[in-house]
Amino acid sequence: MSRLRTARALTACLAVLALSSGCVRAVPSPDTEPVDAATLARIQDWEDRRSLGDGALLALATGAQDARVRARAQRALARIQDPATLDTVVAGLKDAEPGVRDEAAFAAGELALSWEPLTEAERTRLADALLEAEGAEREARVRTTLLDALGRAGTPAAVARLVERLQGEDVEVAGRAALSLGVAARRGGAAVVSGVSLLPVVALLAAERPVEARYGGAYLLMTAKRAEALPVLRGCLGDADADVRGLCAKAFGDLGGPEDALVLGRLLEDPVPRVAAEAARSLAKLAAKCSGPCTAVDALEALAPRAKRVARGLEAPEVTSTEAGGAGAEGSTASGAGRTSQGAAGAAAESRGSDGADAKVETLARSSEGHAILALAQQGLPEFAAPLLVSLRLALADAERGAASDLARTDLGWLDCRLAAALDRQRGVPGDSRSCGFGRVQDERRLALGIRETALSQGKGAADFAVGYLRHRDARVRLAALEALGARPVLRTATAVQPLVEGDDLVVAGAAAATLGKIDAKVLLPVVERLADRVPKEPGDLAEPVAGALVALQGSAAEPRFREWLKHPNANVRRVAAEALTQLTGQPVRSERVELPADTFRPEPAPARAGLVFRTAKGDITVRLDAEEAPLTSGNLYALALKGYFNGTTFHRVVPDFVAQGGDPRGDGEGGPGYSIRCEMTRRPYLRGTVGMALAGKDTGGSQFFFTHAPQPHLDGRYTAFGEVVSGMDVVDALLEGDIIREVRAVQLSP
Repeated sequence: MSRLRTARALTACLAVLALSSGCVRAVPSPDTEPVDAATLARIQDWEDRRSLGDGALLALATGAQDARVRARAQRALARIQDPATLDTVVAGLKDAEPGVRDEAAFAAGELALSWEPLTEAERTRLADALLEAEGAEREARVRTTLLDALGRAGTPAAVARLVERLQGEDVEVAGRAALSLGVAARRGGAAVVSGVSLLPVVALLAAERPVEARYGGAYLLMTAKRAEALPVLRGCLGDADADVRGLCAKAFGDLGGPEDALVLGRLLEDPVPRVAAEAARSLAKLAAKCSGPCTAVDALEALAPRAKRVARGLEAPEVTSTEAGGAGAEGSTASGAGRTSQGAAGAAAESRGSDGADAKVETLARSSEGHAILALAQQGLPEFAAPLLVSLRLALADAERGAASDLARTDLGWLDCRLAAALDRQRGVPGDSRSCGFGRVQDERRLALGIRETALSQGKGAADFAVGYLRHRDARVRLAALEALGARPVLRTATAVQPLVEGDDLVVAGAAAATLGKIDAKVLLPVVERLADRVPKEPGDLAEPVAGALVALQGSAAEPRFREWLKHPNANVRRVAAEALTQLTGQPVRSERVELPADTFRPEPAPARAGLVFRTAKGDITVRLDAEEAPLTSGNLYALALKGYFNGTTFHRVVPDFVAQGGDPRGDGEGGPGYSIRCEMTRRPYLRGTVGMALAGKDTGGSQFFFTHAPQPHLDGRYTAFGEVVSGMDVVDALLEGDIIREVRAVQLSP
């Protein structure tokens, strides 16, 4: 069974339930009659319109005779995420049916994760109810959900209960408690778990413990950031599980010292590239702590041979997924269900059976070797380590000359640009990135990357050089220039920024307004106010940058505008307004809940057995959509694929051992289909190969999606998880920024 997946006792849902709401966990019904279709349809409509049905939804959540209806109503409350439903959710924790209690516990956790934070009083009351429920619960699956919710609540009393469970004899419960404590620390800071004894965590990491327990222990140590954990972390670098090793390697970036460089250096040769990427990232962080040449930089020199391995990658002829085996997709050449690969070694084991498949997996594994170099370049190095970056670029250039294919040369070219941009960050001005990439990287991509990296430079003076790029034809370059000017602001650049605020590209206009706020160009407040007038009509992601500019330039005088935004139908506009008012007034401000009109756009639900096949030059990625748990989110991407929306777009963001993200027609991470869909938080955890919806706030999903390289517990319940990679995980591992999606096919997968 996949790691950390809670037992999902999904029943055979009635067809109407699957179509109208998505299945819920098995809930005994008081009778054998079919669930009332009309009631389920009303619940689905209320959920989608963010309505409480004038109290009818609350009444169903606690008073419906059919337990399946009560459970479905609790799921709707989880997705609506309104603190006004707190009493109803708390009441659900005491329901006679375990399935209803389970959904209520999930809803409680979702309230704790609300994009608009609960007040301290609300959070305490929620946590107290969870504590009472957890103490009385005897159903294992419900108790697991309660432990997760306690971690999300994160109050001192909740943390104390989790510590108590961590110290218990039940290893499964202890491992889950450790994971929940880690999530609490990730959300609230390491101080949340500062008093937790590490002795039970050490016991969880023993080799004979189940991998779920070891993972929970490693996750807690990584987030706790306690120096006394170093001996344990050094030991778990040799764990048999790649994800455990990766967590332990990640922890050294915050905790380690020069003496740890040697062992991390050895991990650069880990057989699973994403583990090597974590080692490279941590070594780069350790190098930043040095004032001059140090062992961490010396250890990173071992990355040079990876350039040759990337060069040898992708040398085999392209093969389709069907050649690599797997259950077929009806009406396409894509493969269907298959066990998600667990890194290079796992992918090789799964795909054996034909010489062509073996060759494909081997070459893709070589291509994914570049993730360690990418992780280093993204993290950056101090100026004294510039010779290492130059040395790695020379190794890439040497490898490029003997590369096995154009694809390998393109990968090497992008890695070269990443390293060049890291050098530019050290200097504070674009230089090496102007001519990087061996002729394989577009000018616009090189320029945008180099300028954006210079925005991360510290103490380098004004970024006047960026003014010259504000009129560039490519929006990515203009956005990067604005980012550089905002990060290193001087007032004299404001007049050059003004025309972009008044331009037609609203993404650029919003970024320009935010830059004026950082520059403190109060004289240009009227320009920003005119853009703010457009927010109610074209909300999108415009509200957030404009609000930041208004707070900076107008201060408390902007309050009336923000109070109007509190009533806007767009949930993200309301959230932004509440945050701005909280900042201006110093008092917590919450937006009003606004019901969406009945004719608000909603995608058609995805059909049963829906899947997507992402075709790239590196191979196919087959995704099984979760049409039961997330019918609208799945249906949205399914419909976009049918229209050819994704064809020719790129994976614009790749963070090793985290995510590969795509679906943006702009290619800069700011685009979408021109509408937004509501979030459908599911019970699916973010494991390796989970597919999630990228968000900029509550109910802001559109077309951008991401694949996870490894488990990401902090994303659970925060971003809609609506599918999983069932074949082609080796292709996901091999992706780099800029890789093109040739086509996305909407298919029906075999059972």
